[in-house]
Amino acid sequence: MTGRFAAKASPGYSAPVTMSIDHTPFGAFAPSAMARAAIGLTRAMPDSWLGRRLAFALRQCVVTAMRGRPVDFEAFGANMRLFPYDNMCEKRLLFTPQYFDRRERSILVERMRPDLRFIDIGANVGAYSLFVAALAGGAARILAIEPQPDIFERLVANMRLNPFGTIKAVQCGVADKPGDFTLFLDTKNRGESSMRAVRSPNGLSMKVPATTLMQLVSEEKFERIDAIKLDVEGAEDLILEPFFHDAAEELWPSLIIMEDGVGRWNTDMEPFLKARGYRQLLRTHVNYVFERSGKPAEVV
Repeated sequence: MTGRFAAKASPGYSAPVTMSIDHTPFGAFAPSAMARAAIGLTRAMPDSWLGRRLAFALRQCVVTAMRGRPVDFEAFGANMRLFPYDNMCEKRLLFTPQYFDRRERSILVERMRPDLRFIDIGANVGAYSLFVAALAGGAARILAIEPQPDIFERLVANMRLNPFGTIKAVQCGVADKPGDFTLFLDTKNRGESSMRAVRSPNGLSMKVPATTLMQLVSEEKFERIDAIKLDVEGAEDLILEPFFHDAAEELWPSLIIMEDGVGRWNTDMEPFLKARGYRQLLRTHVNYVFERSGKPAEVV
């Protein structure tokens, strides 16, 4: 990696994307005084039923008033340029970062190390990648994978707004085999994209290049994976199952944070991972967290 960041298209499958990224410095899209005050209020709301209801109601008023304009704001110790209109991830980062995977991030913080090796599949605009980069040392390596071209642009723009030199962004999908695949999108929530059909009346689809997790790890020369996060809307099994089949045990992730895809997975990942020496640390209404704790059982 050279310079402050590195970004590229999927290795071996397509030419690098041409990106029209706004290079204006952080603060060029500062919110108005009224919007800043409202954002401060939503961020101060407690994690309770009433606190969340008040935060969400105020959030909607501010989003309407901002009229589609990007907003420069800090979240998770990083500068971000956010578009809280068509992406729930960006809404949460701007208005209610205190609710954003709070318990999952706490577990990750407890296992932070200066040379952390972290893979972020379905990186969106970089929430997890930037969070890790802000806490880990300069010897860390963070791989941020995002297939949607416009969301990838936002990810790279956010990387540019920070001094971290530890993130590498790759524009591709991750699947069970390399090649082109259909990505299903929800135009009302761009974070809701998947290799499996999105259950939304606002759905579109596009062809994107893909690689496998095994190939990605090999090409990027990761010698270990301290933590991996997968948010691919029910396609987590398509990524992990072939990886565990092909990868040497020393490459198996120490920590796995992944979206709960029960009902969409073809393989139930909870018993699959437990059979391979993982224990469940956490299950929320959205995510699972597993930690490697022992030797795998005899598995087929």
